[in-house]
Amino acid sequence: MIGIIVLILLGILLFLLEFLIIPGTTIAGIGGLILMASGIYLSFENYDSTVGLIVLGASLLVSILILVLALRSRTWKKVMLDTKIDSKVNMGPEAGSISPGDNGIAITRLGPIGKVKINGIIMEGKSLEGYVDANTKIEVIKIIGAQALVKPLK
Repeated sequence: MIGIIVLILLGILLFLLEFLIIPGTTIAGIGGLILMASGIYLSFENYDSTVGLIVLGASLLVSILILVLALRSRTWKKVMLDTKIDSKVNMGPEAGSISPGDNGIAITRLGPIGKVKINGIIMEGKSLEGYVDANTKIEVIKIIGAQALVKPLK
């Protein structure tokens, strides 16, 4: 009987590894299934069907109970990284250094997106009027985040 219990507990442990640590259908999940099925089969084979059904029911109940306990949020709060990131990404040109109406030059071909140089700052530019060749003078229409909407100067 101890061997059957050990097989089932090892199967449950492998299932937990499968669900929580090694996601996907791997050797841990297949091994857990084989161990649990072997334990339940041996309980039916070596004892009567009543004991086999009790072992089957207890195995399912213990498996579900352990899985529910493992998936509770308090369990994960004990093992997860709990740091806060309060830094910010530079989302645009330096404060107020580029504004609508400023002139610059297309460094790369804007088709319709490429690199532009405005007031000495290289940034991403998007052409509103289709393609703009490299080294074409451009005018800033609008700044959206880190991107300048531009049009070629005529």
